[in-house]
Amino acid sequence: MLRRLTLTAAASLAVLSAAAPGASAAAAPIPLPLLHDVHDVLGTEDTQDRLTVTTAETGNRAANGTYELKCDPAGGTHPEAQAACDRLDELARKNGDPFAPVAQDRMCTHQHGGPATARITGTWNGRTVDAKFNQGNGCEISRWRDMEPVLPSVR
Repeated sequence: MLRRLTLTAAASLAVLSAAAPGASAAAAPIPLPLLHDVHDVLGTEDTQDRLTVTTAETGNRAANGTYELKCDPAGGTHPEAQAACDRLDELARKNGDPFAPVAQDRMCTHQHGGPATARITGTWNGRTVDAKFNQGNGCEISRWRDMEPVLPSVR
């Protein structure tokens, strides 16, 4: 969004400059907002990653519920915010997308890890996240464990 706004402002300036080449030299230039002014006007100053993590039936009543996770800097109501943000960064470096679902064509062991479910929504690294997790087969169990401590341990 910010990149698009910056490009639009630059293009507008170029068009205005080219449209009036014979304009009086005494005319004052049209002031354009500075980048930080654009942030203030549009309310885009906060580029912090914000995720909502909701878990249920984890086998640990204290871990069930909804938490807010903020990264860069770490914060929110998540009980292990810094470790969770660090884990997301680590997974992104390894796999690119820590929220990617299990591939449809992947062969997974037929085992059930329990009724635990989780959903992560929000914004991370500038993109929208809406990911669901469960313990329905070996691949999903592994995916959940990879996301610990973003998701609580269910072992």
